[in-house]
Order: sequence, then C-alpha cells, then structure tokens
Amino acid sequence: MPRFAANLSMMFTEVPFLDRFARARAAGFAAVEFLFPYEHPAGEIARRLRDNGLSQALFNAPPGDWGAGERGFAALPGRGAEFRDGIKRALEYADALSCPLLHVMAGLAPADVARDTLLATYAVNLAWAAEECAKAGVKPVIEPINHRDIPGFFLNTTDEAAAVIEAVGGPDRLGLQFDLYHCQITEGDLVPTMERHLPLVAHMQVADTPGRHEPGTGEVNWPFVFRRVDESGFKGWIGCEYRPAGATEDGLGWFAPYRA
Repeated sequence: MPRFAANLSMMFTEVPFLDRFARARAAGFAAVEFLFPYEHPAGEIARRLRDNGLSQALFNAPPGDWGAGERGFAALPGRGAEFRDGIKRALEYADALSCPLLHVMAGLAPADVARDTLLATYAVNLAWAAEECAKAGVKPVIEPINHRDIPGFFLNTTDEAAAVIEAVGGPDRLGLQFDLYHCQITEGDLVPTMERHLPLVAHMQVADTPGRHEPGTGEVNWPFVFRRVDESGFKGWIGCEYRPAGATEDGLGWFAPYRA
C-alpha cells in the first residue's frame, strides 16, 4: 500500500511549524517532509520526530535567497562555494533527523547563460553532492518543476531529469523526485511516465490540478494512480506537497484508506 508523508510546509499550517508534527501523527501519518528546516535547531526537530514516532522522509538543501525569488542554484555558474557549504549544512540536519533523501534544487536559468553551460555546472555540482551525500548515507534527488509555478526553472521534464541522473552516474548516486503534480502540468500521461522512470524514482509527491489542493479536488483519477503506484512495487514515501483547500484535517478523506 502506498506510504504517504505529510508536507509540513503546506499542511497543518493552522499551527506553528513545530506543532505540526503532532498534528500529522494524530491524522495518521507515519512520516513527514518539509521544504527547509534551517530556521529551527536540528535537535528540536529531531525531538518532535521522536516524540511523535515519525520518520523524516525528505527536505531541501538551502535554496539561496528564497524571499528574493531564488529557487536553488545547483545549475548556476559562480555559486560553487555556496553550493558546497549548503550541502554540508544540509547533511548536518540529515544526520540529526535520520533523513535518507535530500532534494537539491537546480535554480532559475539566467537568460544570458547558455543552457550547455548551466547543464555542465549542474552536473559538476551534483556529482560533488553525490559523493558527499554517499559518505553520510544520504541520497541527493532532483525534481523537474513546471514553468507555470516557477517560471524559468532549469529542470522541467522527467526525461531531462533522467538524462542528468545518467550523466552523474545513475540512480545509485542520484535519485529522481517524481512530483505527479508537476508532471501532470508539464507532460501529463502520469502513469506511463511514472512506470517508465520507476527505476530512478527515490521519492514521489502529489497534489491535484488545477489548484494544487488535496487529491480528489481536481482532474486526476487518484484511486487509479495510487493503485498503479502500489502495483509497481514502489517502496518509497509519497509526499503530500499540496495546499489544503480548507482546514487540513477536513480535506483528509482521500487519505483514510492509507492511515498508518
């Protein structure tokens, strides 16, 4: 049966971040993910995980100046030292949280830099990150993101991500974060795309379209999709990276068959 992780950056926002762990556990989740932990001490987050019997499935490496619009910088020339420092900081948190996966964001593609240059920078940085993460027992993952939500994001399609993973050394070194929401917007054909790339997939995420709300609020036939995910043998976590249409608990009817 698919295993779902609550995304605490988007769900249970009715309460402060550190109180969301208990709410997720009470709702029946056995794992959580979130965007960035760095505003809070790693030890305090680890305590919330431990006290609530939760696993940490995934979080993101530092993305640059998020408030100013940066969305990572792994593909951006001239940011190598900052990138390496960010990975080292993220791995400190991953160790404290016993988190096996680290999402590394590519960033927005500058209009005045050739794509080949960005791709080469991306590959070099990811290869370095893969080496450092392997020492810590962590796998870095990359995620294609649609141009509607993040215009100009460097990595957009599943095939692009697959080519990068192959260039960096394959799925033993670098994994695919397969977000069905982004795939539906950019590519569609959700189940065949998922099945074609399944050997690369380390983590999945879900939200319905349009609106990025909970499954069942939009156009996707989620019972069919989840059944095919289950039949595929995928054993990883599926992050619920959606914005609840109302109060978080009021929108969890879709989740009832999967409660831990």
